[in-house]
This record gives sequence, C-alpha cells and structure tokens, in this order.
Amino acid sequence: MGLFAKFKAGLAKTQAKLVHEIKRIVTRSPKLTAESLEEIEQALIGADFGIAMTNQIMAAVKLSYETQGSGGLDYLAIARAEIEKSLSSQNADLKKVATGPTIVSIVGVNGTGKTTTSAKLAHAIQSRGQTAILAACDTFRAAAIEQLRLWGTRLKVEVIAGNYGADPAAVAHDAVTAANARKADYLFIDTAGRLHTKHNLMLELQKLHRVIGKQIPGAPHEVLLVLDATTGMNALTQAREFNKAVPLTGLVVTKLDGTSKGGMVVAIQKELGLPIKFIGLGEQADDLQPFDAKQFAQALFEE
Repeated sequence: MGLFAKFKAGLAKTQAKLVHEIKRIVTRSPKLTAESLEEIEQALIGADFGIAMTNQIMAAVKLSYETQGSGGLDYLAIARAEIEKSLSSQNADLKKVATGPTIVSIVGVNGTGKTTTSAKLAHAIQSRGQTAILAACDTFRAAAIEQLRLWGTRLKVEVIAGNYGADPAAVAHDAVTAANARKADYLFIDTAGRLHTKHNLMLELQKLHRVIGKQIPGAPHEVLLVLDATTGMNALTQAREFNKAVPLTGLVVTKLDGTSKGGMVVAIQKELGLPIKFIGLGEQADDLQPFDAKQFAQALFEE
C-alpha cells in the first residue's frame, strides 16, 4: 500500500464525516448564507480542527466568495489548501546530529502507545540502513520492559533495560553509554507514562533529561510527545503541559485510524507551533508513517 493510500485509509473516518457534512450543507444552500457559514464552522469544530484553524479556513472561504461568488466555489479545496499551508510551515524530519548517537526521548500520558511507537521508530530507522537502540526507561508499568523486549526481538533491535523499580535516569545513562560504545545512529528512550498533572513525575522526567544532557551536551536532541488521536482536543491540554515541563520538539499522533476527530492534529500544530513528525495509521510495524502535510490535507478532504 502506497503512502497516500495509507493516509487515506487511516483518515477514512474523519474524511467521511467531514466531507459528507460539508457537501450536505453546500448542496442545500449553494449561496453562502450566515446559516450555511455557521454550519460549515460547526462541522470543522466537530472534527476537532480547533478555533484558530477553523477561523483561518472560514476567512479563506469568505474571501473566495467575495472575489468569485458562489459559482465554482470549492469549499473542500479551500480547506485543503489552508490546512496544507499551516502544516507545511514546520520541519517534520527527525533530527540527526553530526557526530555520535541522536537521542530521542519518547514522552506522554499512559496508554497513548509510547512503547509501540519507540519500537516502530527504531524499526523505521533500521529500514533506512541506520542503527538504533531502545532504552526501556518505563520501570514502573508491569510488563513494560517485556513488551519492549518482545518488540526488540521481533524487529531485531537491541534493548537496554534494568530491573523493575530501577531509577529510570540510571537506565537512560546506561543506554547512552551503550549507544556511544556501539556507535549507534539513534537511541530511542521509552519513558514511563505520566499524567501531565502529576508534578513529581514531571520532575522525574526532567531529571532523566538532565542526566543524559550531562553525558551528551544538547541531549535529548528530540523530545517527542505521543498523543492518542481518539482523545480529541484533550490532547491539546496534554501537549501544553508537557511542553512547559520538558520543551517538546515534535509530536507523534497515534490511533488516527480509529477516530473521526483527525482535525486535532491540525489544531495542536496550529496552537503550539510544534511539527507533527509521525502519525500512526494502524497496528503493524510500518504503520507509523513520517508526516506529510500535503498528503494529510488531501486525504482529509478528498471526495
């Protein structure tokens, strides 16, 4: 399956609901009335595009209507163009440092899919011909270390782990030492899930980052927040709070194939100015895809 086909399949629920709703409004009332404008606005907010992005799309619709009237006004094309423009403004590539391993810390609340995401990212790196190591720094959740080890065995990626209850910063320290010794290209650190409201857990995450920053100045080079798309706009609150505690460099949005609220990707990027680096479109190892703004916008509004 090609990349666009994956995007299209993964965003099918959001796309079906959104396109159906906009077409219904426009077919009933081709003239742009206050009522139809309000309905289109509600459809966009309902798909979790957020107020800022919805306002940007609505302003573009009004401008097009004023310049060319209702004849030939393609609402879906206007929305697609605005979303692509907004999402393309950020660099979505995973960083690579010039020398030594690139350290990537994977953070987020419980249940978003951090462990699976860490493994899939390592797999993506290795399929590019580079080397990756995984660090099992979730030393609290029962079976988290086993889960990462299973992925490591399946994908042939080395996993550095300690015992349950061990200090996560100590495990991270050992993993950085190993990544240096093995001359790995990337080290992905799977951190424990933590609620953004738990101050002591946020301090622990800051400590982990300080420890690896002493070993390799500037590390972690990427701090990726994993968000579950099915939580909709609740993900925005998580992103805000994590960004205050540990400055984020990008987002990974998982479970997009299971929601009709795919617009939250756009809303979060718009508000926080953080690039979407990867999106999860299914269960398989290669279903975590590098984010592509053009294909994402097209898949959302394709008729």
